[in-house]
Amino acid sequence: MYNMRRLFLALILSLISFGIFAQDDLMNIINQDSTKEINYTTATFKSTRVMNGHSIERMVPGQLDVRISHRFGTLNSGGYNFFGLDQSNIHLGLEYGIFKWLMIGVGRSEFEKTYDGFGKFSILRQSSGAKDMPVSVSVVTSIALKTLKFADQTRTNYFTSRLAYVSQILVARKINEAFSLQLTPSYLHRNLVATELDPNDIFALGAGARLKLSKRISLNGEYYYIANPKTYLSQQIYNPLSLGFDIETGGHVFQLFFTNSLGMTEKQFIGATTGQWKKGDIHFGFNISRVFTLKKNKKPSNY
Repeated sequence: MYNMRRLFLALILSLISFGIFAQDDLMNIINQDSTKEINYTTATFKSTRVMNGHSIERMVPGQLDVRISHRFGTLNSGGYNFFGLDQSNIHLGLEYGIFKWLMIGVGRSEFEKTYDGFGKFSILRQSSGAKDMPVSVSVVTSIALKTLKFADQTRTNYFTSRLAYVSQILVARKINEAFSLQLTPSYLHRNLVATELDPNDIFALGAGARLKLSKRISLNGEYYYIANPKTYLSQQIYNPLSLGFDIETGGHVFQLFFTNSLGMTEKQFIGATTGQWKKGDIHFGFNISRVFTLKKNKKPSNY
């Protein structure tokens, strides 16, 4: 009987010990699983545009971004034109998130009476944890349709002559909570050019940066280097440079900046920037972004 009691007590102690060790193992498994979570980087930029060009950001599925953009005349036009404010060029755009990896957009610009459309595809997302990815990568393809009347109505003018195409790769990294950087290799093809001197294809390398100044304000810079030799162009073009601020006010994002480019689509500011900063050919401009939720996601999105 005494031996039976000792055996029963040993069995109880073994079960208790096993339960304690099993609990420790379970907690270790849970802790290991928590370290395997993927932490995606968000808010590399505040808007889908750095200023003129696309940023790595895209719309959440089911959300519509209504965008109104203005570029006024040049500052060196003087007081008679109110330093450019008497003149304006407007672009209206709609951008919509289809999937987590795809957004689309359409727009219309007063400059050259141009209609445009684009698709932005996400390839990689910057992340840490279980998946360590140092950069975010997206691809943008766009098309522009120039509807301005042909200068020479006597010749045969083709619809395809109005078209231009742009392909871009966006490579961005949020260095820390305050600073983000993006590089944008770009290719522009124009079906019709002004003269035989002008190339149909233009290559450019864009760079954009964002420096967060406060919770709702950031300083932005954007520059595109045109790789083509400019001596072979019938019209002198310059590298577009833009400097300004992002201001977030609830559902709106205001972008206020100065730029030497009048155009607001890739075809225009990459291939047709004729102003120089050093000569005062600087346009004040702004973008206004207002986001509307048309379709709520069933699952929370970390985008």
